[in-house]
Amino acid sequence: AQGRGIATVHQFGGTFPLMSIGRSFFVGVEPTKGWGPFKIYDRKRANEIAVKAVRDFGITRIDDGDRLVGGLSGGERQSLAIARAVYFGARVLILDEPTAALGVKQASHVLRIVNEAKRRGLAVVFITHQVMHAMTVGDHFAVLIRGAIADDFRKGQRSREEITDLMAGGETMADLEAKVDGYMAEHEGHPP
Repeated sequence: AQGRGIATVHQFGGTFPLMSIGRSFFVGVEPTKGWGPFKIYDRKRANEIAVKAVRDFGITRIDDGDRLVGGLSGGERQSLAIARAVYFGARVLILDEPTAALGVKQASHVLRIVNEAKRRGLAVVFITHQVMHAMTVGDHFAVLIRGAIADDFRKGQRSREEITDLMAGGETMADLEAKVDGYMAEHEGHPP
C-alpha cells in the first residue's frame, strides 16, 4: 500500500513514546551517513527533516528532534504521524479515529492538520464516530452500520441530527433517549 501512496494513521498515531521525534519519524527507513560497512544513523539529518516536516504543518511547538515523542500531546503525535506519511509520499491518507482519544483543543489541532493535508491535494479517508469532526473536515460521507453502507451523501445534504440518528442505527435520538429513560425509570432502585 505504501508503494502505491496509501498510508494509514491509527488512533494512537503509530509513534513510539520512548523514541526521539527524529527516530520515530524515520523508524525503519533511517537516513545514514558514511559509506559501506561504516554507515551510521544520521541523527542530525533525521531531526532536521522531522522537525521541518512537522513545522510545515504549522506545529511550531516542536523544535527539537531529540525530544521524546512521549512528551508530545496526543494531537502533536497525530500530527507527527500525518507529517511522516506525507513526507514519504502518501497520496491517500486513511485516518482511523484520529481524534477519539483527544481533548477538544487537541482534536481541533488534528482537524486543522487534516484540512491542511486536503489543501495539499491528499485524499483523506477520515474514520470517526464524532459527527462534528466528520462534518468539519468531510466533503463526502458514508455511514456504516454493521459494516454495510447505510447512507452515502455529500456535504450539506444531511443535517447533523440526521447523521446522528443514522449513526444510532436509524432510530431518532429522541426515540433512543425515551427508551433509555423508560428503562431507567422501570429499574430505578433495583440492582441489575
